[in-house]
Amino acid sequence: MEYNTQQRRLPLPEYGRSVQNMVDHALTIEDREERQRCANTIINIMGNMFPQLRDVEDYRNKLWDHLAIMADFQLDIDYPVEIVKKENLERKPDCLPYSQNNIRYRHYGRFVQDLIRIAIPYPEGPEKNQLIRMIANHMKKDYATWNKEGVEDAKILADLCELSQGHINIDPQDIHLTDLASLPQPQPQRNNQQRRKGNNQKRKY
Repeated sequence: MEYNTQQRRLPLPEYGRSVQNMVDHALTIEDREERQRCANTIINIMGNMFPQLRDVEDYRNKLWDHLAIMADFQLDIDYPVEIVKKENLERKPDCLPYSQNNIRYRHYGRFVQDLIRIAIPYPEGPEKNQLIRMIANHMKKDYATWNKEGVEDAKILADLCELSQGHINIDPQDIHLTDLASLPQPQPQRNNQQRRKGNNQKRKY
């Protein structure tokens, strides 16, 4: 008995070995018209395997692409659509550019630095004061996540001054940041056993 693991690897396993065998048979057909009819039949079978995708745009085109791939682009027929090129499949995608901008304090993240750059040229007034207060409070929460022992407002305002290159310099006496202890704390998630235990206790009362 021959197992699938002992056979050659399928280029598109989602269609199964039976469809691959049909494609292999089509490659052996010498008559071009007969080979074309065989290819059309294979496409219909492939389409019937995933009827939920029939309304997807260019789905029919993708079927012909898949047929060409399973035939290793050796099937000499009249394709009704322009199929994918073999060299395009083997080409590696271009590397994504990675930002090289340095983050002065990683516990604050890039988001805070972007907000500070927005706040520096912002027109003076209540809106700018509110924006700076929001940034400072956000920095305080970020810092507390990194340092569980707590943080003084003066430290946050000093970091804000440094990150803004001295453009935002606030005296700790002139602003009071949100007390972290007053913020709602996230509740620990309970597992299924704890939930069932809690539900059973509720039914008793």
